[in-house]
Amino acid sequence: MATSHLPASPIFGEELTLSAMPDVLAFLKRRRSNSALTLTAPAPSEAQIETLLGLATRVPDHGKLAPWRFILLKAQAKAEFAAELEGLALKREDTRAAAKLGKLKAPPMAIAVVSSPKSSDIPEWEQWLSAGAVCTNLLYGALAMGFGANWITDWYAYDAEALAILGLSPGEKVAGYIFIGTPNAPAQERERPDLAHLVTHWGRP
Repeated sequence: MATSHLPASPIFGEELTLSAMPDVLAFLKRRRSNSALTLTAPAPSEAQIETLLGLATRVPDHGKLAPWRFILLKAQAKAEFAAELEGLALKREDTRAAAKLGKLKAPPMAIAVVSSPKSSDIPEWEQWLSAGAVCTNLLYGALAMGFGANWITDWYAYDAEALAILGLSPGEKVAGYIFIGTPNAPAQERERPDLAHLVTHWGRP
């Protein structure tokens, strides 16, 4: 999908009218993440990445704090990052952790969404939720562009030494790694939750 087909971003204060968007609903009805192991080159172009990041930030953000940031891991840089993580795992003689890096190695690029809470009267929990919304927008944007994508958190999203390798500051967390590429096999539908077990009505009938 060419980013030039998208409308221009609205300017501050512009009135944004809403209208029904059946195509968006159809996309959500069939949305499915791709296995990270099926993602190959090509990755999004520089222009597409810029568009994706802009779309990702259009999320609920109580207090307008922007309590998140992005770390781009492309091609060779991602390979070097994976190699450092693999060295860390093998130093610990943790072959299981080393094997889990396959999902990081396969895709042509990854974007780490970092939750970076700000000092504010806005609860930190809400700031973490906003970072999760950024992950969702980024994932959905990549899929809507026609790429394959997957939102991953694994041991290297939580391990203190792994976070130091990534370059996180104290108090920051990885909300997710979004792996993006071109799938070499179609995704298959998985079992979905039964709403009958998830929905209740508060109050008297």
